Amino acid sequence: MSTNKKIYFASDFHLGIPNHEKSLVREKLIVKWLDEIKDDAQEIFLMGDLFDFWFEYKHTVPKGFIRLLGKIAEISDSGIPITLFTGNHDMWMFDYLPKELGVTIYREPIIRIFNDKKFLLGHGDGLGPGDKGYKFIKKVFSNPFCQWLFTRLHPNFAINMANFWSRKSRLSNAPVDEIFLGEENEWLVMHSKEILKKEHFDYFIFGHRHLPLDIKLNENSRYINLGEWINYNSYAVFDGTNLELKKYK
Repeated sequence: MSTNKKIYFASDFHLGIPNHEKSLVREKLIVKWLDEIKDDAQEIFLMGDLFDFWFEYKHTVPKGFIRLLGKIAEISDSGIPITLFTGNHDMWMFDYLPKELGVTIYREPIIRIFNDKKFLLGHGDGLGPGDKGYKFIKKVFSNPFCQWLFTRLHPNFAINMANFWSRKSRLSNAPVDEIFLGEENEWLVMHSKEILKKEHFDYFIFGHRHLPLDIKLNENSRYINLGEWINYNSYAVFDGTNLELKKYK
């Protein structure tokens, strides 16, 4: 890493909910944060569920989010690499954002090394034990034929239907999102511990869980969950030596 540079990680903006007005306030806050960190950012990782729903048709994308997209394009054009992960709410990113914004998109966890520190990075959905229902749904949603079928629906109908189910899912899961289940019951913690039995990582960084968490897995490894920007405005920053979970105010 370059001297005095930092690497930033954030996840789960869920732009689009609960309504346009509140989403716009959150979007402006996120843009303000990005504008502040760009001066010392060496690289930025936005790790899934940027949007509460996103689907790219061949010639159509959802309306809105222009401030965030413009800021990402500006930072990317300045030479700072930005990596996006697809989440369970916006897994239908294809070629639009890489072409327009110059970002790199990943659909699965990746390994990165910064200053001899080994990171495992991913959104976190579908990892670890349990949650078999979602894992099945994810296979359906990521199936190219099922995606092709969805594109046969008119965007006015398809996007409204998808937004309805997304909000319904959020309401049903909201109580669980606010509760720490304990290390023995947190699926991503369990997943990280299983990986450590075979391979060392200094940091596991995920989103998806919606609860900011910083858990010491052993003497040399930590699990970080980035939380979200609906209630916490939380993110992580690595300065080349230390990694810190912070909240933007």
